[in-house]
Amino acid sequence: MRIWLTHCMVLWLLSTLPAQDMSEEVIQEVLTEISDSINGQKGMWEFYIKGIPMLCISDTNHNRMRVISPVVETENLKKGQLKACMEANFHSALDVKYAISDDIIWSVFIHPLRELSVTQFKDAVAQVWSASHTFGTTYSSTHLVFPGGSENNDKKM
Repeated sequence: MRIWLTHCMVLWLLSTLPAQDMSEEVIQEVLTEISDSINGQKGMWEFYIKGIPMLCISDTNHNRMRVISPVVETENLKKGQLKACMEANFHSALDVKYAISDDIIWSVFIHPLRELSVTQFKDAVAQVWSASHTFGTTYSSTHLVFPGGSENNDKKM
């Protein structure tokens, strides 16, 4: 009897948790609210926040989305920056990662679409912005940094 009651309680608790159900319509609303300017349509938006260019791409059929920002062309990297941003992926970039595509370093957040909450989405945009903005100095997406790796002075190029 206790096991049955415990299962019922767990099922009830799970049923009361809010579903995320992020949608492209909600993304459009949030990006319009938080960006300085925005262009695009459902599934593909270009926007700026404090002068930093950003993109949001979503695919409802595959339940994926990404927020990205171009950081620097690889040919313009200074000595040590590639290593520093790779170390940051482990210590200070947190939910965002630095990646290379088409000879450009990008700040990238990739996540399942429906499972994302509005709060998580806003945080993701902020982290992508911060990682892009701090490239070449602290290489960080927030103020939180996990210890280890090279000395902080090595990261500042």
